[in-house]
Amino acid sequence: MLQQLSAEELPKVEKEISDFINTYTSHEELKKSMLYSIEAGGKRLRPLIILATVKAFQKELTTPVYQTAGALEMIHTYSLIHDDLPAMDDDDLRRGKLTNHKVFGDALAILAGDGLLTGAFQLLSETTLSPSETVLLIQLLAKAAGIGGMVAGQAGDMAAEKNQIPLKDLQAIHHRKTGALLTYAFVAGGILANQTEYVAELLETLGGHIGLAFQIRDDLLDIVGTTEELGKQIGQDEKSEKSTYPSLLGLEGARQALAEELGQAKIVIHQLAEVAEFQPQIFEEVLTLFDLEK
Repeated sequence: MLQQLSAEELPKVEKEISDFINTYTSHEELKKSMLYSIEAGGKRLRPLIILATVKAFQKELTTPVYQTAGALEMIHTYSLIHDDLPAMDDDDLRRGKLTNHKVFGDALAILAGDGLLTGAFQLLSETTLSPSETVLLIQLLAKAAGIGGMVAGQAGDMAAEKNQIPLKDLQAIHHRKTGALLTYAFVAGGILANQTEYVAELLETLGGHIGLAFQIRDDLLDIVGTTEELGKQIGQDEKSEKSTYPSLLGLEGARQALAEELGQAKIVIHQLAEVAEFQPQIFEEVLTLFDLEK
């Protein structure tokens, strides 16, 4: 099912993004910069989770679903452009290609990120969903991406460089930096599938476990993976002297932590199957994306 969603439905999400950028961006070089990072590829994990969640609850994929997924991918891509800048992570590669600022310069890269960030909310505001659903999706996305979510997580991540921090502090950083947008993907999918508040709470819990699993896997791949697997240069965490799960727990401890988060996620999936018309197989496929071997 995931392979089918990726092959047949993700292109519709990508079309929503490219159509939006081509329609509204009046500066040609800015447009090129935005499309460069959007079209750089990647797993499209966050929009895929929205699509998978809607399908798991046996609902139809509609234009508002594609637009919501597109808005989330725009936010994610903006964050990557800004994270890669010399003032932050100073990365040269992203998704196997030169980072945006290496091609277009720092100033235009910043503006491209700004354009994707603000454009995401414009795209989301233009859906045909009810006003209450639209406002809720916008509010939750602003919270997930903003000063209590992803932005705060990035600030905490930078502050933790060259410092060994306790595990609970590292988890708090990554709940925000990585987990917030992944959690939004599950919760937004539930809203688009007209699910109850209780189901939304379960989806939020699931997103928290998936967010930590994603980060633990990412930390491990920075040591045991390849540049091709990671999509960026390996060894950057050690170079930046960042606190990571392997640095705090060791390689085997980090592997065990990954398995524990995925195990907790499976429990939540079984709970969802008990309270809603829900196809757990789709979410079980999602979990395989976070196996270290993938």
